[in-house]
Amino acid sequence: MAMMNPPHPGETIRELCLEPLGLSVTAAAEGLGVTRKTLSELLNGHSGISTEMAVRLSLGFGGSAESWLLQQNHYDLAQTKSKLDKINVKRFAAA
Repeated sequence: MAMMNPPHPGETIRELCLEPLGLSVTAAAEGLGVTRKTLSELLNGHSGISTEMAVRLSLGFGGSAESWLLQQNHYDLAQTKSKLDKINVKRFAAA
């Protein structure tokens, strides 16, 4: 069952990957082969997990790339569903 309001994946990365290993953002970024700015934007919820980042996270911290992308999809879908009242769509039905 999907969470109603899942956390941004960046929070999960910070809390479950960086903090337990005592990694700074700089050290984690170097290990993942990305810039500090790129990782910081993800950790602070200003960007999401791309397919490339999902592979990097999988190789660096474990889990499958698919599981990292699934976290991002759950977050994105929850954000969109929270704005359903602003989405105006006509329902189509067969005649």
